[in-house]
Amino acid sequence: MSTNNNRAIEVARKGLTVLSESEMAEWERVFALPTAAVAQAIIGASLCRIVPANESDAGQEIVGRIVETEAYLPLVDPACHGYRGPTPRNAAIFGRPGFAYVYFVYGNHYCVNVSTERAGIGGAVLIRALEPVRGIDAMRRRRPPGTPDAALACGPGNLCRALGIDRSCDGTDMRSGLLRIVLPAAQVRNIEAGPRIGIRAAAEWPLRFIDPSSASISPFRRRASVSAKNGR
Repeated sequence: MSTNNNRAIEVARKGLTVLSESEMAEWERVFALPTAAVAQAIIGASLCRIVPANESDAGQEIVGRIVETEAYLPLVDPACHGYRGPTPRNAAIFGRPGFAYVYFVYGNHYCVNVSTERAGIGGAVLIRALEPVRGIDAMRRRRPPGTPDAALACGPGNLCRALGIDRSCDGTDMRSGLLRIVLPAAQVRNIEAGPRIGIRAAAEWPLRFIDPSSASISPFRRRASVSAKNGR
């Protein structure tokens, strides 16, 4: 086994990132916000995945810019997985904010969320789409041949396929580790909001947020109708 491969596997095994004091302060500020505000604040952030040691491209970092999210509110939102209380499946969204909640849906694909609100409350933000930034070849290997770059991680199931996200990522601290969010230096200013996609309960609530300048958002952009700038 080559030295480079050994090093890659060691990186994947550790998978740790230490935030600076200012980065930690910004993380705590963002994840103290209400769920809908978090969904807007992470537009423009990076979702980073270090390929784990048991895969052929171990240690490679895959990065995409978050361009589409959906907020699932605590207590009042019938579409939120925490609406009826904690279960073994949804335990991650009842923990501290900033942790991954990954679930399998329709017997077909995984979805990745980040927990919000204080422990015991149960809110989350679904990460719906990424604009590929780094590790694009690794994304392509996980998606059908000929998929355009902009579509590699468009839609929550495609996103998880492209980054190799599954239930093993559930409960991950997204400040560091094999799956993490790197907050943007400045918030995207022209965020648009509209109805959520693929749900029946409270689907009309304007809790889907997009960066309309990105080619990687879902093809439902035409449904975005309410402008939400600077967290409004």
